[in-house]
Amino acid sequence: MPKRILAPIDGREPAERIVPVLAALARDTGATVRLLRVAPVPERVVGDYGRTIAYVDQEMDRLTAEHTLDLQRVEAQLHGVPVETTVRFGEPVEEILLEAEAFGADLIALASDRRGRARRALAPGVADRIADRAPVPTLVLRG
Repeated sequence: MPKRILAPIDGREPAERIVPVLAALARDTGATVRLLRVAPVPERVVGDYGRTIAYVDQEMDRLTAEHTLDLQRVEAQLHGVPVETTVRFGEPVEEILLEAEAFGADLIALASDRRGRARRALAPGVADRIADRAPVPTLVLRG
């Protein structure tokens, strides 16, 4: 029975299809859920005439606040379940696997777009790459 579930949510509707399944699983097992958003590392924001409007650290702070607010909306759907949220920056597969290790996850739960077998074999998505590389069980809800 998983006690620590990592749920990467990328902000797209298909990714959030996992939330009701996640809620039921966490309630049944008494698990804690960590919602994760992985974003690309931002660059400094440059305005007209090459002037810096926001440095990388300022842009990271802004994006962290924005993504945290979005994850709190998802968290509201998990009422009755202990939930943590975190935002990381970098390549999604690497950051998800690092967060799973840091969190001590027993399970990684995520949704995936519907893809044919040939397409998954030729160009695996994030969910497929996580399932192949994760050191813990992975629940992939295919839509």
